[in-house]
Amino acid sequence: MSAPSGEEKLRGLVREWGPLLVAFSGGVDSTVVLRVAVDELGAERVLAVTACGDVHTDEEAAAARETAARLGARHLVICTSELAIPGFSANPPDRCYLCKRCMYAKLVEIAWAEDLKTVVDGGNLDDEADYRPGSRAAAELGVRSPLAEAGIGKAGVRALARELGLPDWDRPASPCLASRFPYGESLTVAKLRMVAEGERHLRGLGLTTCRVRHHGDLARIEVGVDDIPVAAEESVRRAIVRRLREVGYIHVALDLEGFRSGGLNEALRDVAARTSLGAASEEKA
Repeated sequence: MSAPSGEEKLRGLVREWGPLLVAFSGGVDSTVVLRVAVDELGAERVLAVTACGDVHTDEEAAAARETAARLGARHLVICTSELAIPGFSANPPDRCYLCKRCMYAKLVEIAWAEDLKTVVDGGNLDDEADYRPGSRAAAELGVRSPLAEAGIGKAGVRALARELGLPDWDRPASPCLASRFPYGESLTVAKLRMVAEGERHLRGLGLTTCRVRHHGDLARIEVGVDDIPVAAEESVRRAIVRRLREVGYIHVALDLEGFRSGGLNEALRDVAARTSLGAASEEKA
């Protein structure tokens, strides 16, 4: 007898943990979880909940509503105010923990009120390799990650989404706007709006995979490697510079390394590596 596939494990976990509240961002990961939950449990035993606040765009909430409706799922959008969370606006390295701890606590309350057994999110196996302080908040509050626990990583999620016929199976990931800022750079509504408007303009130019990384008065633009020549083309370049200056940036730079998810975590990894090397050198000395 062959071992169960990742999809079989996922469906088994969903049945075991149901009824479910799904922390639903509208991204590919949580959409797969929601689709499988509705398939296995029925729409009446599943509730998708989407947070919409300071670090999210209106487009994200609208897309989540549309996707949930297409899947026939019950859906609730809750208003959040991340900048009001103590310590969050200072943007410390555990910023994500502070936010997730607050959000998951609200989801647990909703699940209890709705008589839903388990709160689940869209975390996948590959997320565990990156710096994800929000995972600690999930563990503390009993939030489960069925994709990760079924052994499904990013590539597996997209493959499954395609098999399930989800139209947005290849949609680029879109983490919260706070992820565009280096740790320690304070967060304000105005700064978050600059990033959101800048990225909206880039997408309008056809640069669908993009980030505006905020470095004070400098916007560092990341696009897919194949789109770097497009962004550097004279008319596109001028349009980008003009619009980003209009939203408040003074300097605009194109990152020649291209887009990479979690790019601002590179600084943390560099510090950790230097610290490790320094400790090793001291031991040898």
